[in-house]
Amino acid sequence: MNFFNFNIDTDKLLHQLTYNAKDPLLFNSGFFLFFFCIFLLGYQFLYKRKLTRVIYFTIFSLYFFYKACGFYFGFILLSAVVDFNLSHWIYTSKTLGRKKAILVFSIIINLGLLFYFKYTNFFIEIINNFKEGAVKPLNLILPIGISFYTFENLSYTIDVYRGKFKPVQSFFDYCFFLSFFPKLVMGPIVRASDFIPQIRQDIFISKEDIAKGLYLILGGLFKKVVISDYIYVNYVQYIFDDPSRHSGIECLLGVYGYAMVIYCDFSGYSDMAIGMAKWMGFTINENFDSPYQSSSITEFWRRWHISLSSWLKDYLYISLGGNRVGKFRQYINLMITMLLGGLWHGASFNFIVWGGMHGLALAFDKLRVSLLVKYSAFREASILRVFSSRLIKILGVILTFHFVCFCWIFFKASSFHDAGVIITQIFTNFNAAAFVPMLSAYGTVFGIMLLGYVFHFVPKSYEYLSINFLSEITLAGRILILLLFIWIVIQVKQADQVMPIYLQF
Repeated sequence: MNFFNFNIDTDKLLHQLTYNAKDPLLFNSGFFLFFFCIFLLGYQFLYKRKLTRVIYFTIFSLYFFYKACGFYFGFILLSAVVDFNLSHWIYTSKTLGRKKAILVFSIIINLGLLFYFKYTNFFIEIINNFKEGAVKPLNLILPIGISFYTFENLSYTIDVYRGKFKPVQSFFDYCFFLSFFPKLVMGPIVRASDFIPQIRQDIFISKEDIAKGLYLILGGLFKKVVISDYIYVNYVQYIFDDPSRHSGIECLLGVYGYAMVIYCDFSGYSDMAIGMAKWMGFTINENFDSPYQSSSITEFWRRWHISLSSWLKDYLYISLGGNRVGKFRQYINLMITMLLGGLWHGASFNFIVWGGMHGLALAFDKLRVSLLVKYSAFREASILRVFSSRLIKILGVILTFHFVCFCWIFFKASSFHDAGVIITQIFTNFNAAAFVPMLSAYGTVFGIMLLGYVFHFVPKSYEYLSINFLSEITLAGRILILLLFIWIVIQVKQADQVMPIYLQF
């Protein structure tokens, strides 16, 4: 009988340790806490031995990736083998033509793999609609994280080609960089030039690193589980599932809700990744900087998904000529960059339109700035002088936020029809009288939504005070705060795991 019970326990253990498509391993899953604690326990004994640390970390990262996406984790190994070798061939090639040919081959391999899984069915659908054909869609599943590690591979080989970076000599180091599990599934997109030099450095983790890591992990978990998941499950999904059933004010609040959902979902995940890296002695650059505080769309893209926007700028926009080819070409380059940035997010015309609107807005903002500079004398003598810079800043924040929210409608809506319904409801069927009954029915949701926006607009100085407080208290105090916070998260966590939004990208 005991032997039978042992077998049952073993089966459960094996079930937990193997990939489950319905319950992938993510930062907000229960098994990840166990996984992370086991990792940290072993890491304490190994982190000073450089090669052992690299191998140990890589094995855990690959296992994490396997638990997140099954046997698709093999693609990251394939990518590592291909680009590790191609980068060395680029570096050692004697002629520019040969270097360029190898780089083009690397780009084709990386983008070809991404295109096959992410866009094949999209283009099949376009062909069928255009020619009234009957090409059957392929049964493809998008490998988790492929958009992120593809861009990391590309930046690596392009930097080697440009002479900005010498390729690593150890395959283990490259595999470590590419598979580093905190950023593997949903970024941030990490540049090899920023990360690889850290791999062989001596690890020193200060109490400030521990405190900042704890702050980012707790804050990220709070954003994702308490704010984003709760607002989405209890309100936003109802609005976007069938907007025609809801009044304009309900739709508008649903859009405001989604703006907070996608920010807290993605920035929360990024914060946890950066915080965990801090605990391990590695630095990952900031990925979000309170983007809804932006007073222009240009500023917004300096604060939103910084690792992607900077990647698009350095490897696409500048490669197209940037602002060195005249104003008109600059605007065209911005449009192309943002259209492709929209397409990066998903195989849908909704994302392309979303990117196109941001591209137009960026071009308009560049034109606005150039005109203000050109007619600075008129500006100084105009009515703008009456307003204080603070008031202009506030108006800019309000306008930018609402433009971003308008674009989120197309980003989130399942079709152009649904997006049109939401916009129509807001402008033709607002029904402000419905707000009081809504407040009664969804008071907790709106309270959490307001809390999210309040936290978003809290000055950076409060963040520094919190980190300083965590660095000064004892280890026992930090553990107590961590356990208390985990208990709170468990109490408010949704029964079913809410998949991160950027997991689909």
